[in-house]
Amino acid sequence: MHRRNRRSLQVAALAAGTALLATACNAAAKQDDTTAATGGSGKSFTLVTPDAVGQNEFLKLAVSGIESAAKRHDGTRKVYESTDTASQQQNVQAAVDAAPDVIVLVGFEFADIVAQQAQKHPKQQFLIVDACTTKTYDNVSCAVFREHEGVYLAGAEAGLLSKSGKVGAVDVLDTPQFRRYSDPFAAGARKVAAKTETSTRFVGGQSPFDDSARAKEQANTLLSKGYDQIMAAAAAGNYGVFEAAEAKGAYAYGVDVNQCTSAPGTVVDNVVKRTDVAVEKGIESVLAGTTGTTVSYGLKEGGISLTGLEDGVDSSKCVIADHKDVLAKVEALRDQIVSGELTVDDPAAS
Repeated sequence: MHRRNRRSLQVAALAAGTALLATACNAAAKQDDTTAATGGSGKSFTLVTPDAVGQNEFLKLAVSGIESAAKRHDGTRKVYESTDTASQQQNVQAAVDAAPDVIVLVGFEFADIVAQQAQKHPKQQFLIVDACTTKTYDNVSCAVFREHEGVYLAGAEAGLLSKSGKVGAVDVLDTPQFRRYSDPFAAGARKVAAKTETSTRFVGGQSPFDDSARAKEQANTLLSKGYDQIMAAAAAGNYGVFEAAEAKGAYAYGVDVNQCTSAPGTVVDNVVKRTDVAVEKGIESVLAGTTGTTVSYGLKEGGISLTGLEDGVDSSKCVIADHKDVLAKVEALRDQIVSGELTVDDPAAS
C-alpha cells in the first residue's frame, strides 16, 4: 500500500490528539535540484515533503502543483525531500532562509515546525496541505480535504455492485475523524440500495496504521459473513485487506491514490486526494492576498475525486472501468453533491 495513506490518515489522528510529532538530531535533507528553476523573472516557491517523492503518487501530485504554479508565474521552484523528522526541520529552515514567496508543506508532520517558524518570520507565507496548525497565524494558510464526499461515492459504487447486499469497511480506529473513511461508505451504499447491510471493523492494536496482518484479519471477519465489497481505510494495512478480498473473490476500495495497480481485478476504485489542485489553488490564493485561512477541498473544488471519474480510468486497472453504467449513476450523485442538492454528513463535524 502507498505509504502516504498512512500519513494522510494520521492527519486525523493529529486532529484527534492521538498523533505526536517526534524530533531527532541529525539527518540528511535532499533538495531536488533538477527542478530548481523554470524562469527566474517571477515568483519563487518551495515545496517541502515529509518523505522522499520517488514513486509516491500523493507527493508527485504536490510536485506537479508547484511546478504548475511556477510556470504560471514565470517563476522558480525548489523541492526539498525529507527522510525523517530531523530532515523535515532542516528542510523547513533551509526554505525559510531562502525566503521564497510561498513555502508549501505537505502533511501533519509540519504543523508544529511551521507554527514556530511563522512566529519568528511573520513576513514569510506558508501553505500547509492536508493539515493545519492548531493556532491561526496570519502568514499560515491551510488546505484540507473533504474525504467523506469521495468515500460516499465509493460507497454508492459498492452498493450498486454488491451481489450479497453486504458492504463493509476496515478502518484504523473507532474515532469520528477516522469514521470519515467508513460511515459515508455505508451511507453511499444505502443511498443506491436501501436494504444494504453495512458493518465496519477497526484495526486498533499497538500499531493501527502499519498492521497489515490485523487489517487482513478484520477483512476476513467481514468476508466470512458474506460481505463482498470492502472499503480499505487501514493505512499501510490496506495490502492486507486487498489480499483477503482477492483470496475470497471479493472487492475492495483504495484511498489517496490509484491503488488498483496493487491488486488488479480486486480494487474497484479509489478515493483520490488531488494534492496538485490544493497546492496550485492554495498558492494562487496566497498571492492574491488571502492568507491565514483554511480552505476545504472536496468534489466541487476538484480536490477530491474517484479514479473512476478521472481521465485515464480505462488504463487504471480499476474494476470500475468495466462498469460504465455504475459510473454514470455515480457521476449523477457527484453532480448533486457539487450543486448542494445532496449533502454528505461528516462524522468529524462538531
